[in-house]
Amino acid sequence: MIRKAFRLSGEPILALRGVRALADGLMAASFAALLYVRGFDERALGWMITATLLGSAATLVAITRRPAALQPHRVLVLSGALMAVTGAAFAATGWMAILIPLAVVGPLNPTGGDVSAFLPAEQAIIANRTGEAHRSTMFARYSLVGFIGAVVGALLAGPTASLGRFLGLQSTNGIALAPAMYATIGVAVTVVYWRLGRAARDVAGPSRTQTRLIESRRIVHELTAVFALDSAGGGFVGNALVAAWLMKRFDFDLGQTGAVLAVASAASAFSSLLAPRLSRRFGLVETMVFTHAPANVLCILAGLAPTATVAVVLLVVRALLSQLDVPPRQTFVMTLVPAHERSAAAAFTNLPRSLAAAVTPPIAGWLLYKSSFGWPLIVGGSMKLIYDGLLLARFRQHSTKV
Repeated sequence: MIRKAFRLSGEPILALRGVRALADGLMAASFAALLYVRGFDERALGWMITATLLGSAATLVAITRRPAALQPHRVLVLSGALMAVTGAAFAATGWMAILIPLAVVGPLNPTGGDVSAFLPAEQAIIANRTGEAHRSTMFARYSLVGFIGAVVGALLAGPTASLGRFLGLQSTNGIALAPAMYATIGVAVTVVYWRLGRAARDVAGPSRTQTRLIESRRIVHELTAVFALDSAGGGFVGNALVAAWLMKRFDFDLGQTGAVLAVASAASAFSSLLAPRLSRRFGLVETMVFTHAPANVLCILAGLAPTATVAVVLLVVRALLSQLDVPPRQTFVMTLVPAHERSAAAAFTNLPRSLAAAVTPPIAGWLLYKSSFGWPLIVGGSMKLIYDGLLLARFRQHSTKV
């Protein structure tokens, strides 16, 4: 029954995306507090985020070096196993010398987004099983369940720590329940993808799947370079860094921080439903740029906010717009390349994004360490505005209304 459902629809992929997003949302909201109670500061936070993103990039490098590894079901099972191991390690130890290498190995991503090896595998399955007319809608649903999962995960951050204290654990161990839950979800995801392995191979698309781009190489390389700038800017404003800024600038506790991130994720979730309609009316690139640019202006203004209320309002309104570009972006990449190069294109575009996003968190952490002023939001928003301009100037002629 499970395999039949998997063959006939994308629902299992969407459900697993939501569960993984819950785990990521929980860790993104809890990550700064987890490091703080273990004696680390914002500089360590920045380097740890970099380590996790480099780990995602290293995994993408590994799977793109072998044709067999690009089969989506194998990538998904391996990623789930690494998720379980990484979460268990973060729950068990506070030694930075151990945590940083483990962060590099696993798919942990405290930024609140998803740049792991799960992403290209799931994108390839969805693209190959969905007709062009409905592809943007399917990617919008994919994003929606991810945002909903992130909302639930962020809301669980405060109760998770409280549960630890209720059980009589010390504060450090109480907060460590978050990575323990992350590890448990990793085990569950691994088991489910293992059971769905044969069906996942069935829906993975043509057997001509390639690890190298040939027909679409030039345009994918150009597009990836522009995406990398956006990701570098996003490295300044990942959820863990925003949480750390709220804690330092406005003295928020873990429950308040989790609530803000949850509301922002909810705003992103439901606004993303508009993306397919906007794409069909205005075009993929136009939708990406004209929703993303105002969001980045709001990000800059949030960094300048004089009060917590103003900052939270600006962050939530920004969230209403900031993720409307995600379904069109995923659709745009899949539309530009032939079917047999989709797995390679998804992996290739996500790899530089992971690397770029890994460069800037230490700078953001250093800025937070030096001052509670919103420099990370201002710098990140400015970089992402430049990305919007470049994307519109270079790729508008390739835009389609789907």
